Amino acid sequence: MYLSSENNNNWKNYIASKIQEFSKCYLEIKLNDLALKCNDIVYINSLCERYSITILSIDASFPETVVSAKSLGFKSSLMLERDQVPSNRQFNAFIADEKEPNTVFHEGTLRSGENIDSDGDLLILGDINPGAVISAGGDVMVWGRLLGIAHAGKYGNDRAKITALQLRPVQLRISNKIARGPKEKPEQGLAEEAIIEDGVIVIKPSRT
Repeated sequence: MYLSSENNNNWKNYIASKIQEFSKCYLEIKLNDLALKCNDIVYINSLCERYSITILSIDASFPETVVSAKSLGFKSSLMLERDQVPSNRQFNAFIADEKEPNTVFHEGTLRSGENIDSDGDLLILGDINPGAVISAGGDVMVWGRLLGIAHAGKYGNDRAKITALQLRPVQLRISNKIARGPKEKPEQGLAEEAIIEDGVIVIKPSRT
């Protein structure tokens, strides 16, 4: 089932009528560029349950929608055209302005023993597992779970930040500061970012 921003103003009415075409089935939902929060995903799921529909996946090209779906336990991925590097608009949950042209983009999960390095910003579409190492001269942005080691601002940039759907790393480094990831669970529906405040690394819900 497909929805898009063309249905933005009346998407609830649209999906309520559309869902009636399905019953007692498994459904893959493509939300394209529709921006939805956790309560919106809950609403869609409640409609599906009413008609005995099981959601297999919720895919979207808008990052906040994917964050919301993932935080509620649904299989969800970012919709990209083949071989297309995500645009700043698609990643506006992470990127607030134009990035350096030497941004490194990688799609795929990094496993123990693997590492990726960038002189500029680093954007990864996938999880960073324990034992994997990533580093960048600028910002580190992980569209997935960060469980390994990450270093942003490796050349001394105190304004660099590390952003991920879930920040539970073995070790975080920003510039010359070092910290460990928190043990408590992240807030639902929000990406997390690590920045330097008052000389120490702090982790909080992403501001963008």
